[in-house]
Amino acid sequence: MALPLVSSVSYIQSSSTQLHCFPLRKERLGLYRLPSWSSHHSSIRLISKRTFPQRLAVRMSASTLPMNLHRTKKVWIWTECKEVMTTAVERGWNTFVFSSDNLQLSDDWSSVALVDTLFIDERQVTDGTGKVVAAVFEVSTPEELQMLKIENEQTENIVLGLLDWKSIPAENLVAALQGSEKTVFAISSTPSEAKLYLEALEHGLGGIILKTEDVKAVLDLKDYFDKRSEESDTLSLTEATITRIEMVGMGDRVCVDLCSLMRPGEGLLVGSFARGLFLVHSECLESNYIASRPFRVNAGPVHAYVAVPGGKTCYLSELRTGREVIVVDLKGKQRTAVVGRVKIEKRPLILVEAKLSGEEDETSYSIILQNAETVALVTPHQVKSSGNTAVPVTSLKLGDQVLIRLQGGARHTGIEIQEFIVEN
Repeated sequence: MALPLVSSVSYIQSSSTQLHCFPLRKERLGLYRLPSWSSHHSSIRLISKRTFPQRLAVRMSASTLPMNLHRTKKVWIWTECKEVMTTAVERGWNTFVFSSDNLQLSDDWSSVALVDTLFIDERQVTDGTGKVVAAVFEVSTPEELQMLKIENEQTENIVLGLLDWKSIPAENLVAALQGSEKTVFAISSTPSEAKLYLEALEHGLGGIILKTEDVKAVLDLKDYFDKRSEESDTLSLTEATITRIEMVGMGDRVCVDLCSLMRPGEGLLVGSFARGLFLVHSECLESNYIASRPFRVNAGPVHAYVAVPGGKTCYLSELRTGREVIVVDLKGKQRTAVVGRVKIEKRPLILVEAKLSGEEDETSYSIILQNAETVALVTPHQVKSSGNTAVPVTSLKLGDQVLIRLQGGARHTGIEIQEFIVEN
């Protein structure tokens, strides 16, 4: 996920149409050749480590984006162009690779943006403290690929420099490395080349180092990730019929304000029990009582569950500024959003219960919400009176249909577990 930028990054722009790019090095990085790896392997650990400032230490979880198959793909950017750096950071990629002798450039960039810096040479990748975070191999033939023994390495990351990627199909590369617990990066110079490694044999490699001085290459790669996320990140929602509506008195309700705007049909998944979360609509719709708040979801009382990334839930009372939640629309398409503010206030509450539509199962699903015209549940069909796909709780009637997310009810610290559980 993207890390926040310091305020000065917003004005890192070119004063003219010319890009602020540093000259490219003419010499090719001499990556360590596989045939001679075994004879030098033992000596690599004896190489003296260059000490860099502690502030450059890398958080390896940064610069990641979700792809399908529930895998996380990492993207590192290798560039000497400030415009490329700015574009990448603004789109959530903040891990940058530098040649091992390019400390000055990394210092310059760290002074204007919150970036993670890595240093690469022919054998390894180190972070700002000199810690080895990846082993580097150069592969030029299928035979060298077969000789690759990445599990013998002590680092969790492997970087492959493919001198002639056309002679080693991406499918062969992924097949040879399947089953490995390590994250394998391929150095790519174009977005199209990166896509081959990310998609090969459906699983693809775990990461890409995009080596480029072209801003468009970063934009194209980000567009690719966005499209893949939109196609794959869909949750299954189920129609349920309202069976009970009852006023339950006063309580502490949680209002969640996000750092993102929501569209009609979008909201948060909230429920009294994890086994069934209701899609609570945002306040993006116009109301006779209050101005539209497209960033807000009046979500429910402090005890209620809310869906968060990773298939987890947390209590509404646990949400804090900076934490991420899942925003879902009526078709189940999901995206993550950052919480900007959480407000807890005493308000009159209403209990809503529902059962699955057309099912003999008598399991009941419930949610408690503030009794207000601006609080609404998402429905599977357009409401004739308003033309919206949301019904205010003040207008709900028995027999109305709403959308819920069914999932396992047993939870431990928000993580679904296989366990017998009874909740009422």
